[in-house]
Amino acid sequence: FFFFFFFQAEDGIRDAQESRGLGDVYKRQGINAEYGVSVLYCTYHTMAPAKKKAEFTVRTAKFLTNPLMSRRQFVVELTHPNWCGTVSHKLIKDKLSSMYKVDKDVISLYGFKTAFGGGATSGFGLIYDDLASFKRLEPNFRKTRVGMGKKRLPARKSLKERRNREKKFHGVKKSKQAKKK
Repeated sequence: FFFFFFFQAEDGIRDAQESRGLGDVYKRQGINAEYGVSVLYCTYHTMAPAKKKAEFTVRTAKFLTNPLMSRRQFVVELTHPNWCGTVSHKLIKDKLSSMYKVDKDVISLYGFKTAFGGGATSGFGLIYDDLASFKRLEPNFRKTRVGMGKKRLPARKSLKERRNREKKFHGVKKSKQAKKK
């Protein structure tokens, strides 16, 4: 019988400065010249300066006009090869509003999934005919995301805890506690 034991080594990465943990070792590794980015993780400071962060393309597919819901609906396909992470909805809305010549407020984006390895993302988009139909037909949670819905109420648990704290006071103290709020 033969037994082989393999132990993970740090490949002799040692400095005069004492390490502050494994993350410190990885942060000090250089950029891989073949790929231009760090092999272990993608960070903004390891990207080549020539690559701009704003380079991404937006394509729409399966475009449908839905007159009953007074909107246009489509699949949004993004390609962002030099982008670290995902593209913000604000930038996607800016590009879609210029493509279809509509206001940014009537565009709704949701359900975005980034492909494994990055570089491509797909999701869904809706362009409403006007702001009134957007407010009427869009679900409340998506309106809240863009800042048009109702404000979130305090959690039920915190309301119950406050009410139970007030029960402990009697008379004048109870009225003073109510005024503090």
